[in-house]
Amino acid sequence: MTRMSHRLLRHGLLLFFLGLVTGFAVPAMVNPRAGLAGHVEGLMNGMFLVVVGLAWPALRLSERTGGVVSWLLLFGAYANWVATTASGILGTSKGTPIAGAGFSAGTLAENTVFGVLVLVGLSMTTACGTLVLRAWRPKPPAPPRPRP
Repeated sequence: MTRMSHRLLRHGLLLFFLGLVTGFAVPAMVNPRAGLAGHVEGLMNGMFLVVVGLAWPALRLSERTGGVVSWLLLFGAYANWVATTASGILGTSKGTPIAGAGFSAGTLAENTVFGVLVLVGLSMTTACGTLVLRAWRPKPPAPPRPRP
């Protein structure tokens, strides 16, 4: 297991745990429906990071590309959990119109959650697009076998 693979695995397990803990706080949130979204985002993004961590060696990313992609994945996964959980705590609806239906918060809270969710979309789309392209890259040819 590579260093980056292990890093993604550790963060995935941590985020999954944070998603579980968030579930206990959902009933106390201003908007429990948005809080439930935060709980689910923590669980799903945690599992996603674990899966990517396990698949990391097969993707054969360069050191530089791997560093950028892993940073985008970690930022996107954690920011998604933070923003959706904040939406439940603050009762925002701009960034989560379905879960936030009927709720409203101050302009700063609404715009902050919305801005973070826009960054989440951009970072996760970029990272996942890169992973998809790398997954379809042809496998390098096997080295020639020595002749006896």
